[in-house]
Amino acid sequence: MDQHYDILLRGGRVVDPATGRDGLADIAVTGSKIAAIEAGIPPATATEVIDVTGKLVIAGMIDTHAHVYQHVTGRFGLQPDLVGVRSGVTTVVDQGGPSCMTLGGFRHFIAEPAATRVLCFISAYLVGGLEGHLYPELYGPGQLDVRATAKVARENADLVRGIKAHAEIGGASRWGLEVIKLGKEISRRAGIPLYIHLGQLWPVKDGATVDADEVVRALIPLMEPGDVLAHPFTRHPGGFISEETGEVHPVVWAALERGVTVDVGHGSHFSFSMARKVIEAGLRPTTLGADMHGYNVRVPGVGDAAERAENPFAGVAPFNLTHAMTELLTLGVTLPEIVAMVTSHPAKMLKLEDSIGSLQVGREADISVLELRHGRFELRDNSGEVVVASELIAPAFALRAGALHDADSPLVPPAMELAA
Repeated sequence: MDQHYDILLRGGRVVDPATGRDGLADIAVTGSKIAAIEAGIPPATATEVIDVTGKLVIAGMIDTHAHVYQHVTGRFGLQPDLVGVRSGVTTVVDQGGPSCMTLGGFRHFIAEPAATRVLCFISAYLVGGLEGHLYPELYGPGQLDVRATAKVARENADLVRGIKAHAEIGGASRWGLEVIKLGKEISRRAGIPLYIHLGQLWPVKDGATVDADEVVRALIPLMEPGDVLAHPFTRHPGGFISEETGEVHPVVWAALERGVTVDVGHGSHFSFSMARKVIEAGLRPTTLGADMHGYNVRVPGVGDAAERAENPFAGVAPFNLTHAMTELLTLGVTLPEIVAMVTSHPAKMLKLEDSIGSLQVGREADISVLELRHGRFELRDNSGEVVVASELIAPAFALRAGALHDADSPLVPPAMELAA
């Protein structure tokens, strides 16, 4: 009996770092599974043929830093499918939205109804991600329950893939690194990685003096193989770049050598200047999370002078996962490296490399199709620096378990194309 497929993606450039594939090929899908990957699959064998000539076809993208606990984390949480499948992304990892007290709601109201695969790094803090930028006192060591959080993480291992905490100078001025030590204990008990935010988040406590470099030096010995350092390109103090030397901290290099990984966690604080320093030093992030949340989505009436004075995270220049990929491409990171950051590498971070992050026959048909546009495109960071890119990566559509989703999310930033 002749083979028949439901969907045929025909003529695209298939890039799959996990298998080393990079070249023209067709991908056939039957039901929810990939049925064939090869050149020259006859169009007559498929019910629906989609011409992807000139496009990039990669494993379903994984956004390792999302905020999608909508309606619970205040203005932080975005609708998961707008960040996910409708942006060409098949898996999103919420970073610190749910806590041990609110994970049930996250599962029932967010993860289960979403067309996107939704996972999380559970918050080390009891309150979860309740607009933490505004209320630092909710994030001290007295607001953690090691036993309860580790228990909930273990009992929900299908959903909870890590622990989220913060190491920055505002918190250090109040509690030292006690929160991180407790977060590390949670991760050890649960057998999952600890994801650490670097770069100042809260104001320093009145009258306190904190050495940002010393915070980083004290943090790194607590990190273990598989743990994740986030925000290498932050413009805020207490990040990967030493305030004393202007270079990448030596302790960061030591951490990477023993198996700690790096997530871009783009966010509002992405800096081209810092990114150049880090990349030119030879450091390549392992994974690439967009860190989109309600504060950094431009909406009418948000982002004027009065709003910025009250909340510096409001109304900044929009970005998403493919926009962050474009920035890395412009900074000299190769396309295969960038594809690995949103496919095979995050799959390994999530300990799901046997099921997602690669295009292989028999696996679930999670596939992202991207456009690589050529021209002159304006990129702008939140410090105001403007960079002109000659190539721009944009989402076209995604297949999630074989179901087609157009990349029609209003959160996908428009291409700012400049005249030649």
